[in-house]
Amino acid sequence: MQIRQQTVNAVRVLSAEAVEKAKSGHPGLPLGAAPLGYALYNDIMKYDPKDPSFYDRDRFVLSAGHGSMLLYSLLYLYGFGLTESEIASFRQFGSRTPGHPEYRETPGVETSTGPLGQGIATAVGMAMAEARMAAEFNKEGFPLTDHYTYVLCGDGCMQEGMENEAASFAGTNKLGKLIVYYDSNNITIEGDTGAAFTEDVAKRHEALGWQVLRVADINDVSAILRATRRAKAEKEKPSLIICRSVIGYGSPLAGTADCHGAPLGAENLKRLKEALGWECEGFEVPKAVLRHTRRAVARGKKISESWKELFARYKAAYPAEAAAFEKRINGELYDFANDESLYAFDKADATRSASSAVLNRLAEKIPAFFGGSADLGPSNKSVIKNGGYFSPTERTGKNIHFGVREQAMAAIANGITLHGGFVSYCATFFVFSDYLKASLRMSALMKLPVIYIFTHDSIGVGEDGPTHQPVEHLTALRATPGVDVFRPADARETAAAWESALSAKNPTCLILSRQTLPLCEGSGKAALKGGYVLSDCEGAPEVLLIASGSEVAPCLQAQAALREKGVNARVISMPCTEIFERQSAEYQQCVLPAAVRARVCVEAGSPLGWYKYAGLDGKVIGMESFGASAPAGELFKHYGFTAEHIAETAESLLK
Repeated sequence: MQIRQQTVNAVRVLSAEAVEKAKSGHPGLPLGAAPLGYALYNDIMKYDPKDPSFYDRDRFVLSAGHGSMLLYSLLYLYGFGLTESEIASFRQFGSRTPGHPEYRETPGVETSTGPLGQGIATAVGMAMAEARMAAEFNKEGFPLTDHYTYVLCGDGCMQEGMENEAASFAGTNKLGKLIVYYDSNNITIEGDTGAAFTEDVAKRHEALGWQVLRVADINDVSAILRATRRAKAEKEKPSLIICRSVIGYGSPLAGTADCHGAPLGAENLKRLKEALGWECEGFEVPKAVLRHTRRAVARGKKISESWKELFARYKAAYPAEAAAFEKRINGELYDFANDESLYAFDKADATRSASSAVLNRLAEKIPAFFGGSADLGPSNKSVIKNGGYFSPTERTGKNIHFGVREQAMAAIANGITLHGGFVSYCATFFVFSDYLKASLRMSALMKLPVIYIFTHDSIGVGEDGPTHQPVEHLTALRATPGVDVFRPADARETAAAWESALSAKNPTCLILSRQTLPLCEGSGKAALKGGYVLSDCEGAPEVLLIASGSEVAPCLQAQAALREKGVNARVISMPCTEIFERQSAEYQQCVLPAAVRARVCVEAGSPLGWYKYAGLDGKVIGMESFGASAPAGELFKHYGFTAEHIAETAESLLK
């Protein structure tokens, strides 16, 4: 048996054995797509197995993440540091081979995937980042950034609306270094795709501006290589290579949904090995196969060392550019410690407008910004002035026209961040955060510091009515692990929110108002602690007024009214509960003394989550229903977000 075929079979058997041992997993895709995986890691991609984060490597994204054993088998065979025992520990607690690929958990995994459509959209962001870095830093004879982004999608990915969003965006922006392989086997969990998916995928992508190529049989590695060469020759369009395959190839279950998401079973695994002429047992791989695949280690070392030599010559020829490049890929931004200019505001303003001012002040000092809005830039105030727009003819643009594509937008922002070299952000109306929640969740899972600008919060949206007034959204975001949700009360707290976001190692959501909010005396950098005493009383407080965003100002007014009645009230601004919870117990106690049980929490959103701070004896003033279409001022009065109602509620707790 030729070594190439033997290696392909090694990928197949290792994958099937791992799924069988785990009694869980998806053997069908690895069995069918193994020749493509082999072609990528053996002949197509440039990478260094011993330095998986080497900058100018090609990126590979397994968008069909359920087929993770395909990727793990390849990473093991090609020397990325996975061991035989880790392959045998597939899907087990603490292993580096989890059920779906997880970024940071396994060397060589570029992004977490599994939710279908996420991978391809994330890959679009990687390809964008490659294009902009090349445009900014490459010089004649010095291609510092010159790599491709390869993706493997399945029938499931192609059915997701998110894939269409991402493909449309990639075609519009002519991302010629994005190459997607479509493992077309016409099978999903429920059976033949003919029952639910009969569109012409090729024609759809051609209409979206893609080059479409075909490989009649995925087992023909030479045909895959020829198609890839044609894809790389096309500079103006992304390429879709449709590879016909048979799910579960070689097993008795081949071509059926039975092998999609369940182990083959011991007998069928035995028959698979017989059909492939495989004589090894229990995760054993022939030495000839390992000699063949591990050549990638020496090859990869030459590739990465060659790039390092290129960079050394670049550094000598262009020292300033080289220094800027190193800062960018190392994520070095700028020091906020002694910069008070971000906090320089002297009048009331909507926090979305304050955010715009802060973003543009930062953009003058941080060239790494790369982001935009889902067709709402003027409303979200998310545009970097004089920053230009990324396009096929302007690759250095800092702003992105995402179009009305919220799902893909957030995943693209993830991809930009994963690639490196940028501070990525995206923006939309807060109510539409539901559309991109799955991508935001991926940001959190991967601990990516993507910045989400969500404007038009709460019933403050006013006349647009309940379809556009967020109610439950704050609670949903706060319930997501690893996300900082910042709802500032004024312009200075908005500056603190941006400073926090740029210092974070996780995603941050900026929840911003449409309506003007007054400047609060005493606001500013203290907001970096997530919650703080904004306005205290003389002597011990009798009641605590706790709020975020637009409800802080009426709490201050209520405090004044209570003072007139001889009641000591403390006002606590709580722009980010997640950051407040990370403060020391002593600090939290200082802000929220346990002895003060009379507490009123105020927020124009769902009250869930606030009862922790209100306690058994406190009350929460929140939204128990959807809003209504009316001027914002009328709505705040109707739903009880007024100084009078807050003061009355506080007094009722003291009786």
